Amino acid sequence: MSRRRAWAELLRLPALFTVPGDALSGAVAAGARPGPRTLLAIGSSLCLYEAGMALNDWADRAEDAVERPHRPLPSGRIRPSSALTAACALTAAGLGLAAGAGRPALAVATPLAATVWAYDLGLKHTPAGPVAMAAARGLDHLLGAAATTGRPRAALPSAAMLGTHTLAVTAVSRRETQGGRSLPPLAALGATVVLARVVAAGGRREEAAGAQGAPSLRGGDSQRGSLPGGPTPAQALRTALAVTYAVTAGRPYTHAALNPSPPLTQRAVGGGIRATIPLQAALAARAGAGLTALAIAALAPLGRRYAKKVSIT
Repeated sequence: MSRRRAWAELLRLPALFTVPGDALSGAVAAGARPGPRTLLAIGSSLCLYEAGMALNDWADRAEDAVERPHRPLPSGRIRPSSALTAACALTAAGLGLAAGAGRPALAVATPLAATVWAYDLGLKHTPAGPVAMAAARGLDHLLGAAATTGRPRAALPSAAMLGTHTLAVTAVSRRETQGGRSLPPLAALGATVVLARVVAAGGRREEAAGAQGAPSLRGGDSQRGSLPGGPTPAQALRTALAVTYAVTAGRPYTHAALNPSPPLTQRAVGGGIRATIPLQAALAARAGAGLTALAIAALAPLGRRYAKKVSIT
């Protein structure tokens, strides 16, 4: 039991629930229904994400021995060689699953894997660190589009929004053990507000589906059943998810900006990570895929359940 818990901590099990929404929202942003190739993209994303978690702790084992001695490697519960082996094996598995989804998916997964390794081994403690992390999340979103349709370009705008959110979270995380600066959480709060407003405003595809009075693309939402002059079900869902995203990330960011202590900064990082799921769901709703948005949103309670048992920071 203790060994399983150690691996759950190393791999940040609760944060794993933020991964499937990348591929799912990427698929619908590209104008397609999620299918078998999307599942392969999700599997690839999960493997590459977990590879990054294991490699992160392997690379930071000396620093963690001072700042986080309770982590699995410095506490001796997992050997560094085991973490590195896991990172290599998971990377190979992730690339293999992407190859199974087709050449376009592999063409996205390869730079994604390279970005993960570059971040953990060299870029993390440089000014390029947050940008690299944002690029990884954006590429993960594009992986879903590439695997499902072979045409990831249509998902670039939503990938940029996911990347912006990740950039903000990562900037805050760089001070989570020291605290002392209000600017990163304040900037992250501003980015969250802007993203929530953009997502709530809707996208062309969703608006076109609603204007036609037909079921929205891949989601089953429609304008029928809405009150005259009121929001359609699709608009209401999109707005609710955007608000959920803003509250989930914005509240802990506000607390950390007012009091940038290490505990509140760490809570801000955790809140930003958890907010990834409602943002992914809101992006799917923005693309007109209501059912996919609800499926992504359903991952949030599972993540919260496991977060009570295993830390994600």
